[in-house]
Amino acid sequence: MRLAVLGLIVLSVLAVGCLSRPLLYDVKVAPEVISPNADGRDDVTRIEYKLRRSADLSIYFLDAEGEKHYFRQNKRRSSGKYSVYFGGVVEGRMLPDGTYTWVLEATDLNGHTQKVEGPFTVVDADTVMPELRNFSVYPQVFTPNQDGIDDRVTITFYLNKEVRELRVYLLDKAGNKYPVAEKEGAAKPKMPGVHTYDYEGGVDLGATPPPDGTYTVVAEAEDLVGNKVRETSTLTIEHGGVPRADIVNAAVEFYPEVVPLGGTLTFTATVENFGSVPIRTTGPPPGTTYTTSENFNTLGWYEEPGAWRFGIDFEGNSTGRPYPYRFALGSDAELTVINGEKYLMPGQRATIVGHLQIIDKPPRIAPHYWAGLIHEDVRIVNDHVDPQVINIGF
Repeated sequence: MRLAVLGLIVLSVLAVGCLSRPLLYDVKVAPEVISPNADGRDDVTRIEYKLRRSADLSIYFLDAEGEKHYFRQNKRRSSGKYSVYFGGVVEGRMLPDGTYTWVLEATDLNGHTQKVEGPFTVVDADTVMPELRNFSVYPQVFTPNQDGIDDRVTITFYLNKEVRELRVYLLDKAGNKYPVAEKEGAAKPKMPGVHTYDYEGGVDLGATPPPDGTYTVVAEAEDLVGNKVRETSTLTIEHGGVPRADIVNAAVEFYPEVVPLGGTLTFTATVENFGSVPIRTTGPPPGTTYTTSENFNTLGWYEEPGAWRFGIDFEGNSTGRPYPYRFALGSDAELTVINGEKYLMPGQRATIVGHLQIIDKPPRIAPHYWAGLIHEDVRIVNDHVDPQVINIGF
């Protein structure tokens, strides 16, 4: 019994001894005067301290009005030695020139609080905030599917000063970030001037864009001393995806095999949209008859960036453009109208029948004819499909 009582007394003495020793000690802040302007001289101060036991630690600066500017607030720290650099920036903004009191405050798990403080001065600080002036996102409804309509988003702003970091990204509701690359322009990266960012969702590289939905467009800049600025807008993605279509089985039927001069060659093929997004198409409609002296331009159906068409080409073509005889990927009854444009929907097939009246002598009696699937101003998706010899009689 005596030993037990003695043990309790010893433990109590040790506990009191531990509590009587300082929780926060060996605190140093040097230099006490900083000039945070990125000139490489006294831009930062070093804060050192030791904790005897676990505690919640705060570091803040009291200005002349007694307002607290927190650098760290109630951060849990274990016992040990710590150091951190402070460059005058609190919550993304530089402290103005003036005299302050630095304060380190620690509260242990028993609620015991200890403060250590000292003088601190800021001079010649760079307090000019970076600005992203006239921040704009256009268009704000974006359809990254290479149909030539609202396929790209342009993000523009004017940066007023040199910065250390400059980034633009899309942010979804789950916190995922999708970076946006800067477009080369007159202003050098991170330097003052107009900065333009071009975003197509990765579709041009064959990547699947972010899922349809509404995103926050975020632009952030941090200057050489740590001043930070953030601008936001919204962007809605609709009908996003990589367009995919083929001539089914790479098969085309040409008939007849012998065509007299002045006669008509007919061809039939089926096209399938096997992708996840609608593909836009334009005329002339299937069933149209061309003559060999015509092409899609002479019929008034000019090239449209992003539009898909089925085309016919031939050996000895000297028109200066491939696939001069082009057709829409389906009739009006088969196509779906979206915002005034015609689309072949995902999973849909359409059979194209076209006619070519041969009124001009070909460069050879038996030229090859073939088909193609053209994604205009993007690429020829299927080229030289099922070439066949057609004998022209003249």
